[in-house]
Amino acid sequence: MSNSIGRNVLHQSLLCSTVFEHQSNRHSSGIPANSLFQAVSINQPAGASAARKSPLSTKFYGTSLNARPKMAMGRHRPVLITPRAVLAVDSASEQLAGKFNLEGNVELQITVGAPTPGSLTQVNIEISYSSNSLLLHWGAIRDKKEKWVLPSRQPDGTKNYKNRALRTPFVSSASKSFVKIEIDDPAIVAVEFLILDEAQNKWFKNNGANFHVKLPIREELIQNVSVPEDLVQTQAYLRWERKGKQIYTPEQEKEEYEAARTELLEEIVRGTSVEDLRAKLTNKNDRQEIKESSSHGTKNAIPDDLVQIQSYIRWERAGKPNYSADQQLREFEEARKELQSELEKGISLDEIWKKITKGEIQTKVSDQLKTKKYFRTERIQRKQRDFMQILNKHVAEPTEKKNISVEPKALTPVELFVGATEEQEGDSILNKKIYKLADKELLVLVHKPGGKTKIHLATDFKEPLILHWALSKKAGEWLMYGLQAPPPSVLPAGSVLLSGSVETTFTTSSLADLPYQVQSIEIEIEEEGYVGMPFVLQSGGNWIKNKGSDFYVDFSYESKQVQQDFGDGKGTAKALLEKIAGLEIEAQKSFMHRFNIAADLIQEAKEAGELGFAGILVWMRFMATRQLIWNKNYNVKPREISKAQDRLTDLLQNVYISNPEYREIVRMILSTVGRGGEGDVGQRIRDEILVIQRNNNCKGGMMEEWHQKLHNNTSPDDVIICQALIDYIKSDFDISAYWKTLNDNGITKERLLSYDRAIHSEPNFRRDQKDGLLRDLGNYMRTLKAVHSGADLESAITNCLGYRSEGQGFMVGVQINPIPNLPSGFPELLQFVSEHVEDRNVEALLEGLLEARQEIRPLLCKHNDRLKDLLFLDIALESSVRTAIEKGYEELNEAGPEKIMYFVSLILENLALSLDDNEDLIYCLKGWSNALSMSKSKSDNWALFAKSVLDRTRLALAGKADWYQKVLQPSAEYLGTLLSVDKWAVDIFTEEMIRAGSAAALSLLLNRLDPVLRKTASLGSWQVISPVEVFGYVAVVDELLAVQDKSYDRPTILLARRVKGEEEIPDGTVAVLTADMPDVLSHVSVRARNCKVCFATCFDPNILADLQSNEGKMLHLKPTSADIAYSVVEGSELQDSSSANLKEEDGPSSSVTLVKKQFAGRYAITSDEFTGELVGAKSRNIAYLKGKVPSWIGIPTSVALPFGVFEKVLSDNINQAVAEKLQILKQKLGEEDHSALREIRETVLQMKAPNQLVQELKTKMKSSGMPWPGDEGEQRWEQAWMAIKKVWASKWNERAFFSTRRVKLDHEYLCMAVLVQEIINADYAFVIHTTNPSSGDSSEIYAEVVKGLGETLVGAYPGRALSFVCKKNDLKYPRVLGYPSKPIGLFIRRSIIFRSDSNGEDLEGYAGAGLYDSVPMDEAEKVVLDYSSDRLITDGHFQQSILSSIARAGCEIEELFGSAQDIEGVVRDGKIYVVQTRPQM
Repeated sequence: MSNSIGRNVLHQSLLCSTVFEHQSNRHSSGIPANSLFQAVSINQPAGASAARKSPLSTKFYGTSLNARPKMAMGRHRPVLITPRAVLAVDSASEQLAGKFNLEGNVELQITVGAPTPGSLTQVNIEISYSSNSLLLHWGAIRDKKEKWVLPSRQPDGTKNYKNRALRTPFVSSASKSFVKIEIDDPAIVAVEFLILDEAQNKWFKNNGANFHVKLPIREELIQNVSVPEDLVQTQAYLRWERKGKQIYTPEQEKEEYEAARTELLEEIVRGTSVEDLRAKLTNKNDRQEIKESSSHGTKNAIPDDLVQIQSYIRWERAGKPNYSADQQLREFEEARKELQSELEKGISLDEIWKKITKGEIQTKVSDQLKTKKYFRTERIQRKQRDFMQILNKHVAEPTEKKNISVEPKALTPVELFVGATEEQEGDSILNKKIYKLADKELLVLVHKPGGKTKIHLATDFKEPLILHWALSKKAGEWLMYGLQAPPPSVLPAGSVLLSGSVETTFTTSSLADLPYQVQSIEIEIEEEGYVGMPFVLQSGGNWIKNKGSDFYVDFSYESKQVQQDFGDGKGTAKALLEKIAGLEIEAQKSFMHRFNIAADLIQEAKEAGELGFAGILVWMRFMATRQLIWNKNYNVKPREISKAQDRLTDLLQNVYISNPEYREIVRMILSTVGRGGEGDVGQRIRDEILVIQRNNNCKGGMMEEWHQKLHNNTSPDDVIICQALIDYIKSDFDISAYWKTLNDNGITKERLLSYDRAIHSEPNFRRDQKDGLLRDLGNYMRTLKAVHSGADLESAITNCLGYRSEGQGFMVGVQINPIPNLPSGFPELLQFVSEHVEDRNVEALLEGLLEARQEIRPLLCKHNDRLKDLLFLDIALESSVRTAIEKGYEELNEAGPEKIMYFVSLILENLALSLDDNEDLIYCLKGWSNALSMSKSKSDNWALFAKSVLDRTRLALAGKADWYQKVLQPSAEYLGTLLSVDKWAVDIFTEEMIRAGSAAALSLLLNRLDPVLRKTASLGSWQVISPVEVFGYVAVVDELLAVQDKSYDRPTILLARRVKGEEEIPDGTVAVLTADMPDVLSHVSVRARNCKVCFATCFDPNILADLQSNEGKMLHLKPTSADIAYSVVEGSELQDSSSANLKEEDGPSSSVTLVKKQFAGRYAITSDEFTGELVGAKSRNIAYLKGKVPSWIGIPTSVALPFGVFEKVLSDNINQAVAEKLQILKQKLGEEDHSALREIRETVLQMKAPNQLVQELKTKMKSSGMPWPGDEGEQRWEQAWMAIKKVWASKWNERAFFSTRRVKLDHEYLCMAVLVQEIINADYAFVIHTTNPSSGDSSEIYAEVVKGLGETLVGAYPGRALSFVCKKNDLKYPRVLGYPSKPIGLFIRRSIIFRSDSNGEDLEGYAGAGLYDSVPMDEAEKVVLDYSSDRLITDGHFQQSILSSIARAGCEIEELFGSAQDIEGVVRDGKIYVVQTRPQM
């Protein structure tokens, strides 16, 4: 209600005693006073209460106070009393007055001992901070004076500080400090203080202000004082209103009433008169002093407070319009006249009041007066909500499952010319671009053959066409004005040299093999120094330009405008994009055409699924960013644009309801399209510009040109033009302010000139027009935004709350009804947001914005006739959060980790409220909530836990960025090519979409918080996984997976942005450094240690940036267990370092060999038959454990398909065709065609199982007590058989093949047994290294634990596991090193797992473990993990018990084998199971 009576009047009405949470005042110390809590009651003696009992009822009914305060009718000057919230005290013997969490986790507690007759008032201050130099800097407040007084009674050691304050030393005890103040002066009403550590010059303040302790009033001073009952009623109402209008019990009602009485008694005791108190409570307007005058005697008989209420009633009945100051004064006078007429009928003022409250003066506002909040709060109280209530799990159908048939698109004549020219020229292209010119195309192709520059231009125009061109030596410059023309050799035949340019006529192409004729020009330039060629075209006397500007051909090698060929549109709704491109000529006519075409394509987009809506979004985004033409040779009425917008947004609204999996994309589309609207809302754009011109006498120049543009074709540019005019006027007519606003928003002079009705002139107004123009342009901005800016916060709020206007020429007669059934209190919440949207301190604003989003969320999930208005409001609120946090970065400069974490949680909540699938973010939110609680309770590991939540949040953001890249970028590239969009706009499309949301702001905050958490948790900048000192040349790669098969010819330090965990380390690599977070016990980590490769994660982006800046240089890495020192190697060090690396790179010894295993005549064996000739070490080790480990360690039952079974099955007659095909593929592989690896794996899966294998395996499994899959049906056996074949096929996975070849192992000799075990449906899985792999400390066990199956620990699953160490001599007390950040857990039904067990694993000198696959019979379910309900995280005793048991199991197995072990196992219902063990390498 900005500029309205609702804002300016009601704050002065009798119902609106303004209450601020943070109201500062100044006193003599120069420090602003600030206090926190509204005072609660001092209990009255029972007799006194009874004596003052009001004859009126004070009972609360429902949520309102039944007794209303009476009006104060006397004339008097009101006393302005600034209400202040204070530390509350009660009359009990000693009460807690306040408890504060200060910076650095310091706690402050204040208690006050209330005085009895003849006693002293005691103030006790306790702080959890110990220092011998801690001082209390304090003073007292006497009566209503703000200046500090210095009490005569002072604690021992107190010193006077400059006659302005007292300084009293604290008494220290252990980790706390204390001080006690005694007050004997009854006139002192409060104590204020700060705390100073003098030695460190460190002040403890209350949010930058003083601590203010209000002292209780002595009982003997108030017993003989009374207060009028009507004032008590008013104060009781205000207390009830401030506390949120709670429903009280009868006992609470009585307590509240007496508390109100006591508060007023205290004011009177302190010297406030009853008249002043009445003025304070009724908040009289002290701007209007009542004057004695016979001519105004009748008028002044009406109190202002009644006039204010009546004016509010008039304003509300009028539809809550935004009145100017003059209109407000007129409304006051009209309200006064209405009441005056009642008074002249002989009705008393009391009766007039009663008629208002009873609704007898034709008003409907009395109920609202009881429930509406008429005070401006400084902070809203957020509701406590369960984050799970906003959980969304709407996932679009995977793109590959969509069966979208696409017919190949025929090449255009110009595209055929491109192909023919490229084939003829044969040299590389410098620059290639095809421009769309209406329904025609223009090709520009630049070659650089033999030092010359050759430019081809070609078009499918049928009409004669002239090229008007020049050359430039500076980008964009027309060289020839006033200068000598280029040499004749440059000019094509038939060219005409003009004054400052050249004209050349296009001729029919000489490429005779083209099926269609095109016109072309070829220009060849031999001279150096030219950087480009500006040009325009002329046809039939009309100039043809590039979106209003000159065309420009760039000759540079590094041109960013080279248009790429994005191929066949893979990963897009190709048919839809090509249809859009074909309709673009029609869409360019006007926004009406574009929006109607988009509406026609919605059903087709829906059929194409997620990629279909991605195509619509890309198209609309190209439009919104001015990459497409908005208006071309077509005059359209604004109401027609508005109607087309309305049609499109209605359809999108329907998709939002019917297809929740597309809501996120639909929201993004809506954000690029204005709200629109039926009727004449759009037509007002035409009509109201005339009102501005008429009201302000500005009918010529720029305003007339803008008027013509608006009549011809309005666009979102008009919102910016209007704002530029407002900024120009506000800057005292500084024209640079006009151009700054335009240019900052992408509107250049050339763009103004490109409109069909161009704007040539600059604004030029007179000073006497200033006020009228500002008023009228401000009103006109609302009209423009109503059509073009549906997601603008102000217009979105107006559309939801309703609006009606009946005069002044702006939005005349427009009535937008409020959306029905909005949540209770929601309009006030939006008003709070509107009032605080410009605040510099944004925390309260962020809370208000998010509370508003939470309040309307239930309405967004169901059909509503006004759903799109709610959607636009939600989009505007979401966008405002991003804007606010960007504005609030400065607020966080000096903030501690708790405040930054709180801001992170707010932005994360904003992001979660906008996503279709937000489950991961919801659990991150719960994690941040837990981290904040741990921090406030000073948990030892709060920073360590918060770091894990931060890591998980980063992973979630990375996943969201990948989604944008996968879903949006291919459509941007393909459609951008079809529509000739500037390459830079295509390249940054996804990046800009991410920046437009909350994710980018959240990422910045995480980057700010990360080093704080690492420092607090003593994590340092590195996690060193494999500490090996190396020398090597720096190479930067995007991901390790992409180079794992590469072989570097010199020692190389790889800086890899991504490391998943299961990659192979390339040959020649001496170190892998990454910002990613692979587990310390993942496969790649184990292989790094085994191969003596330095491997580490770097958490500091500055260090990583410095390392990347050394790309190509040799570095010396010197790691410790927790850090890496590095330096550039120069001069004589190079040779020494090369020699050192050669020694390290001798590689595995040549003694690593394989012995080929033969089929032993058995297809299946039990664990007691396991021998080295039949199975690998994995099977033998697990069999060895059975019966030897303590009973509390479970060992799963096992059988195996021994060595040679695969070869035997392949040689069976039923698999002859498979064997023959494999032989051919192996020959292909021997010829270095590595694509054969995938074909071999697919061929192995075609094998059939001999009956004897099936029977033997069934017998062995059943005799061992294992379930036989075939008992559940033939399909279950087929699943098991497929899993067995996948294990065998993994012999030919790329990672394993290249690994064995790297160490010169004969791949043909590698044999694969299959270990068969029943899957234990694990609560947790773990991997143990019984010697700490990072430090090499053999006295310490290191282990990692994940929730669910262990594949997330050893495989390519992002995030970290819970990690801990435990001393072998103290197994009861494990120490957690890191909390889990893995978002995904794997869980499976009771099933069978088939584990690879080759003869190529665990060889001395070769780490082959983990190269081959273990395959469960059933697919595991991926579950998004909620660690907030995980006992391993939340229950300290449970955590200690489980981790201690894991460590004990590791010790037992190490002792059994007599060497360090690498152990895998699971936890089920608290019991430990070990599934495999091998020597730790």
